[in-house]
Amino acid sequence: MRERCRFYLPSGARREVGERLSDQNGSGENGRKVVGRNRKARHEYEILDTHEAGIVLKGPEVKSLRAGHLAFRDAFARVERGEVWLYNLHISPYEQANRANQDPDRVRKLLLHREEIRRLVRKTEEKGLTLIPLEIYFRKGNAKVLLGVARGRRLYDKREKLKKQTQDREAKRAMSKHR
Repeated sequence: MRERCRFYLPSGARREVGERLSDQNGSGENGRKVVGRNRKARHEYEILDTHEAGIVLKGPEVKSLRAGHLAFRDAFARVERGEVWLYNLHISPYEQANRANQDPDRVRKLLLHREEIRRLVRKTEEKGLTLIPLEIYFRKGNAKVLLGVARGRRLYDKREKLKKQTQDREAKRAMSKHR
């Protein structure tokens, strides 16, 4: 009977040969491989709460997402008749799947538990709150969207935030020079 080979990781943990490591295939922290981030959302909105939702995609859309061909533009989510739908998320057509490609700007269904949907309805009924996609990533092979319950920032809020960030950056720079 043949004994299985073992190897040691830098952390000292032992693994069996053939056993998958958690950060293989480019997946980062928490087994997530981030495909796209909505950087503009954090500037234009104040994020109050976040929720993870699955997204319903067709075959070529998944391949296009894995390649990173997406644009958030003015993407938002809305709850309609007990279901959550994602609007204005542009997933470019996958070049090798010419006939199977879907409309790149089609409305996509998001998958959440019923109780989470109820909570989102209560939150978005408040004046000025909306659902914004913050990130799209793959976890264990499934496409996920990180939704943020957000309130729009006014122009003076944006300026104030930028001013505070530059002050913090300068303070950090000054502290690092004196070390």
